[in-house]
Amino acid sequence: MSSDPRAPDHGRARRSLGQNFLVDPNLQRRIVDAMGAGPGDEVVEIGPGRGALTLHLEGSVRHLVLVELDDDLAAHWAQVFRDRTDVEVIHDDVLRVDLPAVSTDPGALKVVGNIPYNITTPILFHLLRRPRPARIVLMVQKEVGERIVADPGTGAYGALAVGVQSVADARLLFKVGRKAFRPVPGVDSVVLEIVPHAPPRLDVRDEADLRTLTRAAFQWRRKQLQKTLRDHPDLGLSRERVEGVGADLGLDLRRRPETLAPHDLLALARAIR
Repeated sequence: MSSDPRAPDHGRARRSLGQNFLVDPNLQRRIVDAMGAGPGDEVVEIGPGRGALTLHLEGSVRHLVLVELDDDLAAHWAQVFRDRTDVEVIHDDVLRVDLPAVSTDPGALKVVGNIPYNITTPILFHLLRRPRPARIVLMVQKEVGERIVADPGTGAYGALAVGVQSVADARLLFKVGRKAFRPVPGVDSVVLEIVPHAPPRLDVRDEADLRTLTRAAFQWRRKQLQKTLRDHPDLGLSRERVEGVGADLGLDLRRRPETLAPHDLLALARAIR
């Protein structure tokens, strides 16, 4: 726990909120350094908790927004920073916060957080809504991080990898052991960096079509794509149409979806539009 007198020294981690507080000061600094945030930047921190990252960030960036759901912690940070114009505390669930609305330049915004692992995917896709931040650095469960950066043809590759990799570059920065937290979680963690493509490489319609195809394909991931294209209720192509699309793309639709890279799935989504 931080020795800074402004850090809260009361209350226990709430399991209902997925709280595990990062107490290793070296890792705290590594995560903040990974943000690459400077004096001209706006930063949103998701779940400041007991200040593991907050107290390294405050005073070093132009505008720091703290989004905290916990009643006691939100009240604590609002009191600590009550006289500061460069720090804003939002007492709410991050999934209800419109991040572009709290930024003067959403495309330059940087986001950091040790997020609740039970809602990692909803938070991730909330952050990747347009307009997207410039950089996102998150602590996530190790297995989830591996799924996000997975390559086609691997067991971890699926809809999550396609959804993120089609709109951003993602990489794992470093591992974080369980003993770096209090209370000690039952899983290992990684720090994940996501840099959205700027400008976006896909238009809004491409993204919507790719989501529809990806959702259907990986719901039926053990089936050949040609069967999914014909029989899934969200797609429902005729046999003739499926054969024509496969021939036009030079794509063997007897393959299963986990063998196709995001750009292959995008080409298929466009072709069946």
